[in-house]
Amino acid sequence: MKTKPVIITGVLVILTAIGFIIYIANLNEVHSDQRLTISYHTSRESALQEKNYKTEAVIAGIGDILIHDRVYEDAKTKSGYDFTPMLASVKPMLQKPDLLIANQESIPGGEKLGISTYPSFNSPYEIIDAIMDAGVDMVTCANNHSLDKGEAGIVSAINYYEQKGLTYTGIFKSPEDKEEIRIVTKNGIRFAVLSYAEHFNGIPIPEGKPYLVSKLDKERILSDIVKAKSEADVIVLAIHWGDEYVRTPNDMQKSLAQEFIKNGADIILGHHPHVLQQMELIKKKDGSSGLVIYSLGNFLSGQKWDYKDIGGMAQILVEKELVQGKRKINFKEIRFYPTFTASEGTNNYHVYPLDVAHEKGLTSETSKRVNQFMQIP
Repeated sequence: MKTKPVIITGVLVILTAIGFIIYIANLNEVHSDQRLTISYHTSRESALQEKNYKTEAVIAGIGDILIHDRVYEDAKTKSGYDFTPMLASVKPMLQKPDLLIANQESIPGGEKLGISTYPSFNSPYEIIDAIMDAGVDMVTCANNHSLDKGEAGIVSAINYYEQKGLTYTGIFKSPEDKEEIRIVTKNGIRFAVLSYAEHFNGIPIPEGKPYLVSKLDKERILSDIVKAKSEADVIVLAIHWGDEYVRTPNDMQKSLAQEFIKNGADIILGHHPHVLQQMELIKKKDGSSGLVIYSLGNFLSGQKWDYKDIGGMAQILVEKELVQGKRKINFKEIRFYPTFTASEGTNNYHVYPLDVAHEKGLTSETSKRVNQFMQIP
C-alpha cells in the first residue's frame, strides 16, 4: 500500500516537468518571433533612411585676388610678404561657409620667377598663405593672366598649391591632371568645380600642352558638365568672361549662362569685369533652377574708384534631398555680403565688410544699396 503514493508522486513530477518544458518552448518561440519582428523593422527603417534624407551645406564664392605692385609692396616684410593683416576684418565672414572658393587672378609663381605687376602679373606665394588663413578652401585659376609667366608660372603655382594642400582647378600639370574633375564633399553633398577663361591676353597656350589651362570652349564645357553630373551632386562653373569695368552682363554671358544651366550646371561664378554684376536664377529643363552671379568683382586688388574697390562674398545654402532614391538639389537661401578694399594712397590696404567701411567714412556705398543692385533672387 505504501507504493501507491510513491507512484502518484512520480507521475505528478513527470507531468510537471513536461509542462515546464512545454512552457519554456512556447516562451522561446515568442521571443524568436519578437527577434524576427525587431530585425524586420530595423531593416525596413534602414532601407527607408537610405531612400529618404536631407542634408545641407553652405558654398560661397569671392572675386578676384589680383595683386598689383602697390599691394605686394604694402605687404613686404624683412623676410618676405605678409598679406594676412589685409584680410583680418573679413576673416570672421570668410570662415563661415563650408566651402569657400576664390578666384586667384594673378598667378602665384613665387619670388624665383620675379614678382611683377600689370600687365604681366606674378605674385608671392604668401598671398596663398593669407587667403587660406582667412578661410579659402579652393581657388579657380583660369583667367586672362594665367599665362603671364608661361608654363613655368603655372607649374610653380601648382607645386605650391599642392604643398599647402589647397584644391585648385583651371590650370593643370598634365593631361591626366586636367581629366580629374575636382570634387569637394561637404556634409554629404558632392560639389564639382570647373574653371574656364575666355582668353589669355593674346598669349598662346604652349604648343603641345593644351592641358595647362582651360579655355572657354562651349562644347568642351557641355561635355565636362555631363561627366561631372555622373560624379557629383552640384556642378559649379567659374567662368572668366564679360567686359572689363562694365556693371551689366553682355549678351554672350547671358546666352552661355542659359545654355550651361539648362544642360546641368547649378552655380556659375563669374569673373573678369573687376566690378560687380547681377545675379539671376535660370530655369532648367526639369523645372529646378540654377544660379548665375555674372561677376563677383574684385576682392583684394590695387584697383580703386568706379566700383572697382567693391566686391563681396556670394553665399548659397544648398540642400540635397533624397526621396525614394531620387536626388533633388534646392537653394534654400542666397545671400551676398559686400566688401570694400580701402587704402591710404598706396599703403595700408585692407578689406572691410562694406557697412564697416561706410561707418568709417571710407565709402558712401552701403550693403543695402549693393544688394539691391545685385538683384538677389
